[in-house]
Amino acid sequence: MMKFYILKWVIPSSYDGKLMREFLIDQHISKRTLTAVKFDGGTITVNGKEEDVRYHLIEGDILEMKFPAEKGSGSLVAEEIPLSIIYEDGDVLVVDKPWGMKSIPTKNEPTGSLANAIAGYYERTGICSTVHIVTRLDKDTSGLVLIAKHRHVHHLFSLQQKGREIKRTYEAFAEGRLDSDIGTIEEPIGRKPVSIIEREVRQDGRYALTHYRVKKRFQDFDHIELRLETGRTHQIRVHMSFIGHPLAGDDLYGGSVALIGRQALHCKNLDFFHPVKKEWVHLVAVMPRDMQILLERQ
Repeated sequence: MMKFYILKWVIPSSYDGKLMREFLIDQHISKRTLTAVKFDGGTITVNGKEEDVRYHLIEGDILEMKFPAEKGSGSLVAEEIPLSIIYEDGDVLVVDKPWGMKSIPTKNEPTGSLANAIAGYYERTGICSTVHIVTRLDKDTSGLVLIAKHRHVHHLFSLQQKGREIKRTYEAFAEGRLDSDIGTIEEPIGRKPVSIIEREVRQDGRYALTHYRVKKRFQDFDHIELRLETGRTHQIRVHMSFIGHPLAGDDLYGGSVALIGRQALHCKNLDFFHPVKKEWVHLVAVMPRDMQILLERQ
């Protein structure tokens, strides 16, 4: 069973003679992380010898940080639920979430979520980590979900999210006929006062920006592609409803269930800069069958 998450660096010439602390700060290793490594069973070594952060680095040094194993959440039930894994390495997991599955459990529904499925997968494969979901999807939205396998990787992805560096592209069916083939919706979104679930466009809400492009027009809906610049709860659903074109099947925001029984929304592309491998990753998830059928019938 894996007991440590390990990061390894070969020190470049630009850090020759500098303190290890400076290098680690530039790698976004926080003081809190260093404290955890020091006191919870991790180690920091240079060329196989344990050193502290005051060590003066030499070009070519091999610096290795072993993080202590994470303990899974005691409240999260690990379940044997099939996962459609699109990408996996030692740092990152990406799955294609089916519609009808919650991203995380709730007090009233503690099982059956994606987090439960991931916890079960970790348990079966010996991955000692809590579940760090980076990009969540609504229960009835399908598609790609990004998961970090360690809290430090989650932290690095959080920095990317703040910089809007994680890119997601969605496919959806918008009711009616959009006025233009390409458009942008820039409206703030906040919680609707009368509901704990529903959101709405409101001036005291948080900034939200959505781009859309019509792929093909049909009799009952437009097949559209959407790209988000922000990640507000229900952002696509709220924005499309606001401009008078709710998603087919999205009865929470004014859509009809005559064509499909859930919001016709699918996260088809995920692009992110791998925080450890330092390379871009592009992933694709095929539109689920219930949406494909509608395209075939039109």
